[in-house]
Amino acid sequence: MAGGARERLLEELSTVSRRYMASYALFNQAVADRIGLHPTDLQCLNLLTLEGGPVTTGRIAELTGLTTGSATRLVDRLEKAGYVVRRRDADDRRKVLVLTVPEKIAEFGRMWERLSGGWSTLFDDLDDAQLAVVVWHMRRTVEFSGRQITRLRAGDV
Repeated sequence: MAGGARERLLEELSTVSRRYMASYALFNQAVADRIGLHPTDLQCLNLLTLEGGPVTTGRIAELTGLTTGSATRLVDRLEKAGYVVRRRDADDRRKVLVLTVPEKIAEFGRMWERLSGGWSTLFDDLDDAQLAVVVWHMRRTVEFSGRQITRLRAGDV
Protein backbone atom coordinates (compact mmCIF):
# COMPACT_ATOMS: atom_id res chain seq x y z
CA MET A 1 0.00 0.00 0.00
CA ALA A 2 1.35 3.42 -0.94
CA GLY A 3 2.53 5.62 1.93
CA GLY A 4 -0.16 8.26 1.39
CA ALA A 5 -2.99 5.72 1.36
CA ARG A 6 -1.69 4.07 4.52
CA GLU A 7 -1.31 7.45 6.22
CA ARG A 8 -4.93 8.32 5.34
CA LEU A 9 -6.12 4.95 6.66
CA LEU A 10 -4.20 5.40 9.92
CA GLU A 11 -5.68 8.88 10.27
CA GLU A 12 -9.17 7.50 9.67
CA LEU A 13 -8.48 4.68 12.15
CA SER A 14 -7.50 7.25 14.75
CA THR A 15 -10.74 9.18 14.22
CA VAL A 16 -12.94 6.08 14.13
CA SER A 17 -11.21 4.68 17.23
CA ARG A 18 -11.89 7.86 19.18
CA ARG A 19 -15.55 7.79 18.13
CA TYR A 20 -15.75 4.08 19.02
CA MET A 21 -14.29 4.63 22.49
CA ALA A 22 -16.54 7.62 23.14
CA SER A 23 -19.65 5.76 21.99
CA TYR A 24 -18.79 2.79 24.19
CA ALA A 25 -18.10 5.01 27.21
CA LEU A 26 -21.45 6.76 26.70
CA PHE A 27 -23.22 3.42 26.21
CA ASN A 28 -21.56 2.09 29.37
CA GLN A 29 -22.74 5.19 31.27
CA ALA A 30 -26.31 4.72 30.04
CA VAL A 31 -26.35 1.05 31.07
CA ALA A 32 -24.84 1.92 34.45
CA ASP A 33 -27.43 4.67 34.97
CA ARG A 34 -30.21 2.26 34.05
CA ILE A 35 -29.24 -0.27 36.72
CA GLY A 36 -28.08 2.26 39.30
CA LEU A 37 -24.35 1.60 39.24
CA HIS A 38 -21.25 3.68 38.60
CA PRO A 39 -19.73 2.89 35.16
CA THR A 40 -16.57 1.48 36.77
CA ASP A 41 -18.70 -0.73 39.02
CA LEU A 42 -20.58 -1.99 35.96
CA GLN A 43 -17.35 -2.94 34.21
CA CYS A 44 -16.04 -4.59 37.37
CA LEU A 45 -19.24 -6.63 37.49
CA ASN A 46 -18.64 -7.55 33.85
CA LEU A 47 -15.09 -8.68 34.67
CA LEU A 48 -16.30 -10.66 37.69
CA THR A 49 -18.68 -12.66 35.51
CA LEU A 50 -15.71 -13.54 33.28
CA GLU A 51 -13.63 -14.80 36.21
CA GLY A 52 -15.75 -17.93 36.63
CA GLY A 53 -15.77 -17.97 40.42
CA PRO A 54 -15.16 -16.07 43.63
CA VAL A 55 -12.24 -13.64 43.78
CA THR A 56 -10.51 -11.58 46.42
CA THR A 57 -10.66 -7.81 46.55
CA GLY A 58 -6.97 -7.90 45.64
CA ARG A 59 -7.85 -9.69 42.41
CA ILE A 60 -10.52 -7.06 41.72
CA ALA A 61 -7.83 -4.40 42.17
CA GLU A 62 -5.67 -6.27 39.62
CA LEU A 63 -8.55 -6.61 37.14
CA THR A 64 -9.54 -2.96 37.34
CA GLY A 65 -6.21 -1.27 37.98
CA LEU A 66 -7.65 0.31 41.12
CA THR A 67 -5.87 0.52 44.44
CA THR A 68 -6.97 -2.07 47.00
CA GLY A 69 -8.74 0.67 48.96
CA SER A 70 -10.68 1.80 45.89
CA ALA A 71 -11.46 -1.83 45.01
CA THR A 72 -12.82 -2.35 48.53
CA ARG A 73 -15.12 0.66 48.15
CA LEU A 74 -16.20 -0.64 44.73
CA VAL A 75 -17.10 -4.01 46.30
CA ASP A 76 -18.97 -2.16 49.06
CA ARG A 77 -21.11 -0.45 46.40
CA LEU A 78 -21.73 -3.70 44.47
CA GLU A 79 -22.66 -5.43 47.70
CA LYS A 80 -25.03 -2.63 48.70
CA ALA A 81 -26.67 -2.88 45.24
CA GLY A 82 -27.09 -6.64 45.74
CA TYR A 83 -24.77 -7.81 42.93
CA VAL A 84 -22.10 -9.42 45.13
CA VAL A 85 -21.67 -10.87 48.60
CA ARG A 86 -18.57 -11.40 50.69
CA ARG A 87 -17.78 -14.81 52.20
CA ARG A 88 -14.85 -16.12 54.19
CA ASP A 89 -12.69 -18.60 52.27
CA ALA A 90 -13.34 -22.09 53.66
CA ASP A 91 -9.67 -23.03 53.22
CA ASP A 92 -8.15 -19.83 54.58
CA ARG A 93 -10.45 -18.03 57.03
CA ARG A 94 -8.27 -14.90 56.82
CA LYS A 95 -9.21 -14.48 53.17
CA VAL A 96 -12.50 -12.89 52.12
CA LEU A 97 -13.94 -13.83 48.74
CA VAL A 98 -16.31 -11.79 46.61
CA LEU A 99 -19.07 -13.82 44.93
CA THR A 100 -21.60 -12.62 42.41
CA VAL A 101 -25.29 -13.08 43.26
CA PRO A 102 -26.70 -15.40 40.55
CA GLU A 103 -30.20 -13.86 40.51
CA LYS A 104 -28.85 -10.33 40.07
CA ILE A 105 -26.37 -11.46 37.43
CA ALA A 106 -29.20 -13.23 35.57
CA GLU A 107 -31.28 -10.04 35.75
CA PHE A 108 -28.33 -8.06 34.39
CA GLY A 109 -27.81 -10.72 31.70
CA ARG A 110 -31.41 -10.46 30.53
CA MET A 111 -31.11 -6.71 30.14
CA TRP A 112 -27.80 -7.17 28.30
CA GLU A 113 -29.41 -9.68 25.92
CA ARG A 114 -32.17 -7.20 25.12
CA LEU A 115 -29.55 -4.53 24.36
CA SER A 116 -27.19 -6.69 22.34
CA GLY A 117 -29.77 -8.39 20.17
CA GLY A 118 -28.31 -7.19 16.88
CA TRP A 119 -24.65 -7.10 17.92
CA SER A 120 -23.59 -10.41 16.37
CA THR A 121 -25.32 -9.50 13.11
CA LEU A 122 -22.72 -6.74 12.71
CA PHE A 123 -20.30 -9.53 11.78
CA ASP A 124 -22.53 -11.54 9.45
CA ASP A 125 -20.88 -10.15 6.33
CA LEU A 126 -17.34 -10.96 7.51
CA ASP A 127 -15.61 -14.16 6.56
CA ASP A 128 -13.71 -16.17 9.18
CA ALA A 129 -10.38 -14.51 8.36
CA GLN A 130 -11.86 -11.03 8.74
CA LEU A 131 -13.54 -11.99 11.99
CA ALA A 132 -10.23 -13.40 13.26
CA VAL A 133 -8.61 -10.00 12.54
CA VAL A 134 -11.30 -8.25 14.60
CA VAL A 135 -10.71 -10.65 17.51
CA TRP A 136 -6.93 -10.22 17.17
CA HIS A 137 -7.31 -6.43 17.14
CA MET A 138 -9.53 -6.44 20.22
CA ARG A 139 -7.10 -8.65 22.15
CA ARG A 140 -4.21 -6.34 21.24
CA THR A 141 -6.27 -3.30 22.22
CA VAL A 142 -7.08 -4.82 25.62
CA GLU A 143 -3.38 -5.54 26.22
CA PHE A 144 -2.36 -2.08 25.04
CA SER A 145 -4.99 -0.42 27.25
CA GLY A 146 -3.76 -2.41 30.24
CA ARG A 147 -0.22 -1.17 29.69
CA GLN A 148 -1.44 2.40 29.29
CA ILE A 149 -3.49 2.19 32.49
CA THR A 150 -0.37 1.03 34.32
CA ARG A 151 1.61 3.95 32.90
CA LEU A 152 -1.10 6.45 33.83
CA ARG A 153 -1.40 5.13 37.39
CA ALA A 154 2.39 5.23 37.76
CA GLY A 155 2.47 8.85 36.57
CA ASP A 156 4.62 7.82 33.62
CA VAL A 157 3.04 10.16 31.09
